[in-house]
Amino acid sequence: MAGSAQASRGLSALFKRGWHEIPEVIGSSAMAIIGLGLTAIGLTNYYRKDCDNRRFKLDYVVMRPDDPRVAKIRKD
Repeated sequence: MAGSAQASRGLSALFKRGWHEIPEVIGSSAMAIIGLGLTAIGLTNYYRKDCDNRRFKLDYVVMRPDDPRVAKIRKD
């Protein structure tokens, strides 16, 4: 019966109980979720701005001057 009473209180009660019993795990899990979110945002911005320039650094690529991809090439 005690298990069903705890389940009816919801996720916030579970979080509070976990925070009092194992704060290291709850805190590090929250930081990991924040880190994954920031990583996803960073990767989205990276690929949206077409910053993936590796394909031009491995091999020689010859392009015409009127090719639209020429404007995106950087000299790092």
